[in-house]
Amino acid sequence: MQTKLVYTQRINKLIVLFLLLLIYNVSDSFAQKSPKDNFVICNACHSIGEGEKIGPDLKGVTERHDEAWLIKFIQSSQTMVNDGDPEAVKLFEEYNKIPMPDNAYSEDEVKALLNYIETFDPNAVVKVKVKADPNFLDNKKSFLPKNTKVLFYLSLVIILLSIFDLAVTKFLRKAILIHVTLILSAVFVIFMVIFQEATNLGRYQGYEPDQPIAFSHRVHSGENKIDCEYCHSGAMDSKRSGIPSANLCLNCHNVIKEGTNTGTAEIAKIHKAVEEGKAIKWVKVHNLPDHVYYNHAQHVNAGKLDCTECHGDVENMGRIQQVSELSMGWCLDCHREKYIDIDNKYFANQYKKYHDEIAKGMRKGVTVSEAGGENCAKCHY
Repeated sequence: MQTKLVYTQRINKLIVLFLLLLIYNVSDSFAQKSPKDNFVICNACHSIGEGEKIGPDLKGVTERHDEAWLIKFIQSSQTMVNDGDPEAVKLFEEYNKIPMPDNAYSEDEVKALLNYIETFDPNAVVKVKVKADPNFLDNKKSFLPKNTKVLFYLSLVIILLSIFDLAVTKFLRKAILIHVTLILSAVFVIFMVIFQEATNLGRYQGYEPDQPIAFSHRVHSGENKIDCEYCHSGAMDSKRSGIPSANLCLNCHNVIKEGTNTGTAEIAKIHKAVEEGKAIKWVKVHNLPDHVYYNHAQHVNAGKLDCTECHGDVENMGRIQQVSELSMGWCLDCHREKYIDIDNKYFANQYKKYHDEIAKGMRKGVTVSEAGGENCAKCHY
């Protein structure tokens, strides 16, 4: 009887294990994209048999390059360029030094993608006309502060009505306490509104101006996966992230001259600006007071901050808007929470006390504030 019970338990365990493996494999197969889906990203810069776009035509690519080389190149072309691979460097320079974004594909996914390119049949492709979206620049959410005008005027009306009743109509002449309570409450609300509005002076949270060209970050950064630093290259080594010149736009738009949502009209403005030698007058969205010093490189390169931490979910924005208040308190909160990397040459002989405390498990790390991030002169001059 005991033996039968043990045998039954083992059988049940095997059944459970089998079901778990089955669920895992099924969910994994659903999670993986098909080679056709993966090529959608490639198609922004490459064609198969239709000529060069931003990058080379991929027809015959498996004959021009070794499979092992292609796997490494597709996964991280810039790593190979930086390592001095001759073929990678040659391609990089031949195509205007436009970096190909890294792709988080497994080796099997890259092989499947290469097989898709090798066996691609253009006659089997059904071209679907994508319908233009007239509201492609609109954002789903606005970060504008709440409008307090109604509250202000309502409180003002309550004060005036109370004073009028006390002086003229005298409906509540025996209930002066009610008038006093209403007036004091309304005055309190008015002061709170004034304080809130005064606090927001010089801040631009929710600012979302129209631009001279109908440019969508959702299309470029979100759908086409263009890295932020390709256009805003100054963020890595400069105070300012920079606005890309029209010439940089033409790296892609010399080939792509028609947009799904805007046709040829908006891209033509870029070509016109280059031909006339005039800069495109983009409207700056994120503004800081003149007495505030902010360095992008210090935060992005040294601090390893992601762009979204200050600029929000740009990949899903049509018209760019300011999502953070960019106030002094907002900056200081971040400085008090973020840890710095002290395991480097610069900090090797500094903060010995902190190093010892970390080694003993007394602290998790050193925050920006503890390294001088609350020093007034760091940001104000």
